[in-house]
Amino acid sequence: MKTKSILLSKSDYKFLSEHLDKAIMSDYNKSRLKEEVKNATLFDDDKLPEDVVSLHSEAKIQSTSNKQEFVFKLVLPKDADIKKQKVSIFAPISIALLGYQTGDLINWEMPDGIKEFKILSVRKLNENEL
Repeated sequence: MKTKSILLSKSDYKFLSEHLDKAIMSDYNKSRLKEEVKNATLFDDDKLPEDVVSLHSEAKIQSTSNKQEFVFKLVLPKDADIKKQKVSIFAPISIALLGYQTGDLINWEMPDGIKEFKILSVRKLNENEL
């Protein structure tokens, strides 16, 4: 298990703290996210480093095993639309990515086991992309 604490904006921390118990997700993901949120390093919203995956950001990741790339936009559950690559902040991939930075390696539980991915880039979404 990684010991690096995740980086969160205070608004993301507040949102997660208020909604985590009601979120529909596996017990594994819920307990993992609760632990990471509890130990997170918090930043004022405008001070969060640009390359940190957060709510309303887009992350490009690559599988370390087969080099396949994926792009995900982390949004509120009500805005999720997989056809537009928008995933809920509570989706397993969002939980895996949240608070990590460009260059970090993350593990994501897939149907065929735990897979490792590298975060290639992160960018904040514009208002019209939400």
